[in-house]
Amino acid sequence: MQSATTFPQPSTAHRREANKAVVATVIGNGLEWFDFTVYSFFSVIIAKVFFPTASELTSYLLALATFGVGFFMRPVGGILLGIYSDRRGRKAALSLTILLMAAGTLIIAVTPGYAQWGLFAPALIVFARLLQGFSAGGEMGSATAFLTEHAPAGQKAYYSSWIQASIGVAVALGAGAGALLSALLTPEQLESWGWRLPFLFGSLIGPVGFYIRSRIDETPAYATVERAQSPLREVVRIYPRQTAITFSMVVLWTVCTYSVLFYLPSYSTRVLGLPSGLGFTAGVLGGLVLLVATPLVGRLADRQGKRPWLLGSAIAIFCLAWPLFWMLNRWPGLASLLVFQAVLGLLISGYLGGLLAAFGELLPTRVLSTGLSVAYNFAVTLFGGFATFTVTWLIAATGSPLAPAFYIMFAAAISAVGAALFRDAASEQPSGESA
Repeated sequence: MQSATTFPQPSTAHRREANKAVVATVIGNGLEWFDFTVYSFFSVIIAKVFFPTASELTSYLLALATFGVGFFMRPVGGILLGIYSDRRGRKAALSLTILLMAAGTLIIAVTPGYAQWGLFAPALIVFARLLQGFSAGGEMGSATAFLTEHAPAGQKAYYSSWIQASIGVAVALGAGAGALLSALLTPEQLESWGWRLPFLFGSLIGPVGFYIRSRIDETPAYATVERAQSPLREVVRIYPRQTAITFSMVVLWTVCTYSVLFYLPSYSTRVLGLPSGLGFTAGVLGGLVLLVATPLVGRLADRQGKRPWLLGSAIAIFCLAWPLFWMLNRWPGLASLLVFQAVLGLLISGYLGGLLAAFGELLPTRVLSTGLSVAYNFAVTLFGGFATFTVTWLIAATGSPLAPAFYIMFAAAISAVGAALFRDAASEQPSGESA
């Protein structure tokens, strides 16, 4: 375990600006994940509204495929917006991504269904998902660079962990919205117009986030570092090993997010045959666990080192994924759902707490946004974007409701290798020019 390093205390002004950066980043990143959450949670209804077919399974798979198609734009957005961030600044990139995300969310909220607009309706939903995918592709790399560069020395894991905590906020809000709407509205009202309300709410967050992001300062590290003339070429030619390690460590993060946190309400309804409200209730707990536990792990990772938390959590998820899914199917009900979300939520938090700070140590400031965007978005596209589609197909193909566990175990094995190859930096350099 890494010994603690003593760092100078940040000034009050530095800490105040870093805290403002946390708020600005959490709002935008939370909007991205909130939209993904509500789309996943309401995918069964979206399938009926925009993709009606003779087969319920086919409609559901089409809705999931539309959710996944946006991920094809993530590498494109990651590369272009990552380069934009490394050339023009983190602040400029983050202001652009939140407006694009809000626009895509608004399109989903107001587009009439297939019954009113025919094929034009699902085409608009696909366009909205492509726009959101492009935006999300640039959000994570720029947000991570923004927070790790603003963070005081010795607190980079804690500050960057708030990006992950914002996922918890989004999941809790999305699940809470689902539970509330399911309780207040009839199934007919929910299918007719109720499912649109969370998307409308999400679109209104965008202008608020843009206002906050436009009023914060650029990061000190970026303001003083020499700009890379060709960030993408530099990443590919000079940092291929670091990029590959980053890619491998993203795999478990994205698979757990989409096949556990987002997929569980649909799984509990379609596979376990439980009322939708139970899955939403458990989803709230999963989000709250992530919100509370991830920053705590970030604090510990700053003191103890990130590698032990990354490797230990990946191994624990590999070992416990199958028993937890077995328990869920052996005793389906609210109690099992809550235990499932609590245990996996803690393990996921253990993995995520120091993850983004680790990326900040693997890549230097001059290419951090580009390098992370490339590695993150290719991993998310390949393993996360179609995770719900993949596990739904696996369950149908194998006839086993435990199939999602094996997909999670596969992801945990890949990320455990990356975590084993990662080494904590002996010390942090304010310039971020260590790799």
